[in-house]
Amino acid sequence: MNRILTLLQKLARLIPYKLLDRFYLSLDKPQILRTKNIQLIPPESNRRGGKHSYAEWAHVIGIFQTLFYHHLDKNAGNAILDVGCGTGLLSIASSPFVQDGGKYVGIDVMKKDVEFCKSHYPPAHHEFIHFDINNPFYAPSQASEKIPWPLENDRFDLVSALSVWTHLNEEDSLFYLQEVHRVLKPEGKAIITFFILDEIYQQSLEKRMNETGRFHGTEQTRWIFDKPAYDSKEWFCPEWVKIPENAIGITDHGFKEMTSKSGLTVKEHYQGNWKEISGLYFQDVIVLEKS
Repeated sequence: MNRILTLLQKLARLIPYKLLDRFYLSLDKPQILRTKNIQLIPPESNRRGGKHSYAEWAHVIGIFQTLFYHHLDKNAGNAILDVGCGTGLLSIASSPFVQDGGKYVGIDVMKKDVEFCKSHYPPAHHEFIHFDINNPFYAPSQASEKIPWPLENDRFDLVSALSVWTHLNEEDSLFYLQEVHRVLKPEGKAIITFFILDEIYQQSLEKRMNETGRFHGTEQTRWIFDKPAYDSKEWFCPEWVKIPENAIGITDHGFKEMTSKSGLTVKEHYQGNWKEISGLYFQDVIVLEKS
């Protein structure tokens, strides 16, 4: 039996992941009995945004669907804007909350992702917009001007942004957080993820040190933000990035200054497990409110 298992494992390593994924999903999706919306998880070729695994997509969808449930005032009929929608992970999490007259709007600088979403998700409750502006890491060839989103004031009950502000420099971070304030309804919520370089982050650095005082471990050293992003005093990136927008963290002081200027109020801060602690999600999740 052990020889057979070993042989099967060797064969599995020879088969492209794309084919294994297609075969696995054909077997797994019929077994989904109590979670309707994860049927929409895309195939391997369209799972992007740092989360390639089908299991991780399902896991993250569950986390953010729970957050939406706890922070929305109503369980259906909501207008939800998803900034940096990618290939639709949070559109799946949003699905139950936009039924009965609600609407999900996804906006992204990646045109190919928007085109995929338009073809993959039901149009009745979903709208997708290609935002044709520059991001040095994701869309370097697009226009570099800062322009407002093509969306009305005071329209949305919720704005979500999963791993978007972790790819914005200081100027863009403030400009688009003010846009979040503009498009939210009064008392509307925003659920946005960040790398916040606060006291817990500083304490985590000690846990990443070995006996000789040097950082160790690939994943542990990956999230050390010690290089200023474009000479900023509050926005930092890791040494390994070639383009700062690949990964950007914000000091606690910088984050508080930015939120104060945006007009939004912090209602909840769920610490991220990237700081070597137990956390709700990998990045810090911040819940903001428009008063």
